[in-house]
Amino acid sequence: MQLDFNAIAQGYTVDVLADLLEFNGINQYMIELGGEVLTRGKNAEGKDWRIGIDKPVAFSENRPLQVILKLSNKALATSGSYRKFKEIEGRKVSHAIDPRNGYPVNHNVLSVSVLADDCMSADAWATTFLVLGLDESKELLKDLSLEAYFIYSDKEGALHADMTPGFQKYILEDVFE
Repeated sequence: MQLDFNAIAQGYTVDVLADLLEFNGINQYMIELGGEVLTRGKNAEGKDWRIGIDKPVAFSENRPLQVILKLSNKALATSGSYRKFKEIEGRKVSHAIDPRNGYPVNHNVLSVSVLADDCMSADAWATTFLVLGLDESKELLKDLSLEAYFIYSDKEGALHADMTPGFQKYILEDVFE
């Protein structure tokens, strides 16, 4: 058995790197570490940073995108079950464990992306929402000042997206097919 407590480590590391950059007088940057992203200011062209959210497909050479976001002064973290899973008796079993029962999550949410002011919070909430599933997450989001984007599959395996009302303003391009 192996347990991995990496739910917020990458997000925290991004925030530490941002503190280092700002301590050294750098205030326009984009940091990406393992898919967790923090943006400050604008890019070299003076525009918002363009950040893609992967389409939740198993390993693919070209890594197709679901949406492209325009971000400035925001963190983005994505948690998903579409790459990290075990196949047991022909069934995919998520790497995410529900602490309420100790079992892998068993729902149709494949990917959750969360926008927050800091990356550790975005990372923690993305993992939380992946564990909770769409309905419980949307209920919890009513009381939080976060934006989230969910990708899930229906019974036939078709992909669908759902998002909080404020997430739409960050979408530069919807490449969802």
